[in-house]
Amino acid sequence: MSRLLITNAKIVNENKITSGDVWIDKGRIEALGGDLSGRTADTVIDAAGRHLLPGLIDDQVHFREPGLTHKGDIASESRAAVAGGITSFMEMPNTIPTTTDHQALESKRAIASRSAHANYAFYLGATNTNIDAIRTLDPLKTCGVKVFMGASTGDMLVDDPATLEKIFADSPVIVATHCEDTPTIVANEARFRERYGDNVPMHCHPAIRSREACLKSSSLAVDLARRHGTRLHVLHLTTADELALFSTAPTDQKSITAEVCAHHLFFNDADYQTRGTRIKCNPAVKGESDRQALLQAVIDGRIDIIATDHAPHTLEEKQNPYFKAPSGLPLVQDALPSLLEHHHRGVLPLPLIVEKTSHAVARLFNVQDRGFIREGYWADLVLVDIDRPHTVEPGAAIAKCGWSPFDGHRFQSSVDLTIVNGRIVYQDGRFPEPPRGVALTFKRT
Repeated sequence: MSRLLITNAKIVNENKITSGDVWIDKGRIEALGGDLSGRTADTVIDAAGRHLLPGLIDDQVHFREPGLTHKGDIASESRAAVAGGITSFMEMPNTIPTTTDHQALESKRAIASRSAHANYAFYLGATNTNIDAIRTLDPLKTCGVKVFMGASTGDMLVDDPATLEKIFADSPVIVATHCEDTPTIVANEARFRERYGDNVPMHCHPAIRSREACLKSSSLAVDLARRHGTRLHVLHLTTADELALFSTAPTDQKSITAEVCAHHLFFNDADYQTRGTRIKCNPAVKGESDRQALLQAVIDGRIDIIATDHAPHTLEEKQNPYFKAPSGLPLVQDALPSLLEHHHRGVLPLPLIVEKTSHAVARLFNVQDRGFIREGYWADLVLVDIDRPHTVEPGAAIAKCGWSPFDGHRFQSSVDLTIVNGRIVYQDGRFPEPPRGVALTFKRT
């Protein structure tokens, strides 16, 4: 494994920005500081004043393998991820077959060991009948248990109250929830069908997947967690209404935490007019007041993590009418540039973006030796040029589906280079290394 020396970088790490060098040997950061030009290196990267960040750890992606590989697979989507500065991902269980037993978990790990360009971990999906599989999970290998408290794939809607009580009482790992109330959504769908038939306009999506559906389900999850002392992580918040459920205390002091996704910080319901089903996702993109409230919650600490919920579908699938068009967006390649837009607007400082996409994820999930630029830690890094604009060209997305919800948008920043485990895996549009991701390990007692 080659030794790398990164010089003249603006290092964004642990709530500050400093100028200096980083020396990497055997995949880890061995020295960090001022002038390290005397260190022996096989490759020297002159950052020339660009910003060096810890690689993003994305705690919520859907890479579609096995069973849905016409949309994406672990190889294609992790390749797109490293092009976007994401060096580790945690993948969701709603594949075919669903990841709801230990054998399915091991099968995914085996696929990733051969094909993942980034480091990886997988959630076990909860069902109404697999509590024994949940209870016997190895907390050192599994990132969490995913509970769909809203409509989902196959048998993964957990709607039995007794089962929910058992999951929240007995899970040995973080319980991560998708919170939307299914009966509320079904009633809303019926109401809009009466008015529009099958041709419901896309702008009705946030009224169907409504704030009431989100708040009712999130409130239930938080209540269960409080009663059972569960380590709960509520995924992809979308409404101002839900924010009162969460504390502004530091992440390390909370047992109930929350996430927002990059697209919910960027788009609002006015964008359905131009983006249509391309921004159809669950939970739905909602109003501008919600978007502003979510940004403020990132700043004040009610929201602990920013993720992607990367969920690709083909354009052909997306071009169906409302009820047939699937929900989900490909986001891993463009999430970081979209977040850097908030920096340019003076809303999110660079250290706060790093905190929410790397540091907090590592702490919240107890990821071992990653998520920070520290001596002794694995060298998972991304070099960004915050002053090099680029336009998202239609049809040029690296994800297998070949499109982005940001198609045509001009970002003010660009990802120049990504390092995973001390190796350059992406540089200026090229992928110089074969897949070399490894399984994430967790430091838990």
